[in-house]
Amino acid sequence: MKTQSPERASRRQWLRSAGGLALGGALGWGASSSGAAGDEKPKARIAITLDLEMSRNFPRWEDTHWDFEKGNLDEATKKYAVAAGQRVKASGGRVHYFCVGRVLEQADVGWLQELAAEGHPIGNHTYDHVNVLARRPADVQFRFQRAPWLIEGREPADVIRDNIRMTTLALKERAGIANLGFRTPGGFGTGLHGREDVQKMLQGLGFTWVSSLYPVHGNTQPFEEPNASIYSTIVEAQAKSQPFVYPCGLIEIPMSPISDIGAFRTGRWKLEWFLAAIRRAVAWTIERRAVFDFLAHPSCLGVVDPRLETIDLLCDLVRSAKGAAEFADLDQIAGAVSKSGPN
Repeated sequence: MKTQSPERASRRQWLRSAGGLALGGALGWGASSSGAAGDEKPKARIAITLDLEMSRNFPRWEDTHWDFEKGNLDEATKKYAVAAGQRVKASGGRVHYFCVGRVLEQADVGWLQELAAEGHPIGNHTYDHVNVLARRPADVQFRFQRAPWLIEGREPADVIRDNIRMTTLALKERAGIANLGFRTPGGFGTGLHGREDVQKMLQGLGFTWVSSLYPVHGNTQPFEEPNASIYSTIVEAQAKSQPFVYPCGLIEIPMSPISDIGAFRTGRWKLEWFLAAIRRAVAWTIERRAVFDFLAHPSCLGVVDPRLETIDLLCDLVRSAKGAAEFADLDQIAGAVSKSGPN
């Protein structure tokens, strides 16, 4: 999934739309599922989410053809996705995967069925990795720029709706999986604010929550080590990464900076720099009993972090929090937001 940086919303606009929930995950969504309400302090909720798609520039920097075949997962990507799930489950958590529908056209989907059987939720990531905010046919996806006849005469909104619907159908018919939740390809700096049409479309397709917002934060020039200021902007962005409810009732669960694509494609970072950023962001989350939605792609993370050091770090941070944090998938997080009511 590529991250995008639309114009930053004003602070006043953000606070109005997010209902003032930017700090802490406090109003209940961090509460532990165990015990009665009030029996213990709320817990930070740490979600590990992996987008099942191929990523441009990986495994080799010159690899750009994946833009046209996002669902053609290579064996290394599938093995890494499975290994991450095993590692997290052994630590008491689950990975929330978001699957591009064209993955279901591959000869073998047993590995995906195995993940679902192990209890890992599988979400919808559209069929062709389409831009859900597109208003022109040429902006929907690279594939349709190259082969415009595939969507000739159709409105972008109809193409996008069918792309999402087909993924739900493919997961069910090919793998027997009921998709759980929706993540937009592309993280948008203002989420779905101002796009009530997209919000209502998702609700019409049966979704109660979406993961679309990726807050703007600082980054480096390629190969430049992040300084304290860059790390600070990433930590500060966690306040804008907390769940909230759009006026229509659709729940938003933002992605927490910094993603692997942001670090390793945009910044060309070293792994140690990425780990330092994740450690600081999660520390902020645990201190404030908030929500952290780690975003990565096995097609990228598997290349830069073959030993799963990032996954191990997240597991270690939850374990060492001594009860102040717990794993949660995005559906569990959305359920807690729903119970607390619109804010």
